[in-house]
Amino acid sequence: MQIQDKNIPNTLVKLGGSLITDKNVEASYRKKTMERISSEIREAYQGHLYGRLILGHGSGSFGHFEAKRHDTINGVNTSDDWLGFCKVGAVASKLNQLVIEDLIDKHIPVYSIRPSSLSLADSGEIVEMNLNNMKLALRKGLIPLVHGDVSFDKKLGGTIVSTETIFKHLARYLFISRIILVGTVDGVFDLDKNLFPKITTVNFPRIRQALGGSDGTDVTGGMLTKVEDMLHLAQSHKNLTIQIINGNQIGLLRDVLLNTAISAGTTISA
Repeated sequence: MQIQDKNIPNTLVKLGGSLITDKNVEASYRKKTMERISSEIREAYQGHLYGRLILGHGSGSFGHFEAKRHDTINGVNTSDDWLGFCKVGAVASKLNQLVIEDLIDKHIPVYSIRPSSLSLADSGEIVEMNLNNMKLALRKGLIPLVHGDVSFDKKLGGTIVSTETIFKHLARYLFISRIILVGTVDGVFDLDKNLFPKITTVNFPRIRQALGGSDGTDVTGGMLTKVEDMLHLAQSHKNLTIQIINGNQIGLLRDVLLNTAISAGTTISA
């Protein structure tokens, strides 16, 4: 039986792989950055944070290098493919453990949930994911932590599900009031490097041509894919607000979580 928690607002925060790793150098963890981000999350958690918090992080230079090596996102069929599938899952878990340790060190009650153990995808989209433990964790005052991971897939055999894909699934079953995507840029820019403060379905066709991929190795598509995914999600959930902010700006994540920097970065809405 599924536990129902549709009336309690949740904030989803994704710590981008480009923020917590160097995506140009395989398996490079930015520990000092993660320690600072953990402190900001702790300050917000101790402050007047509205609703509950769910964290996620990308796989960065841990998962993406290994995934590109085995082309895991496009399907898993042979015995070599399945070995690669396991390797991708292993390095994703390795990064997750590093993130957990830094959050716990700041006395944040984080509860890690490995998507590959609970999810089933179909052509790259999650169609099943048991959320009961996540809902129980939220009720106990814990902060669930998910991450980009491998997943069995009905059509592809196996694939990779990004944190954004996981967030889309969570939004179907939880009341998500906002999503904060924390990366290394101030938001979304046009070709002349001017910041787009807001993206909607009206101006996205003009913005789309300015969006590229990722600066480092990223098998899940980079900024364009992220913006498209989030815009589609905003269309399906009219009261949802999504912000893309720069996690390298000291104190910004804390301020956004506490609603004192609501205009920071780029906002995506229906």
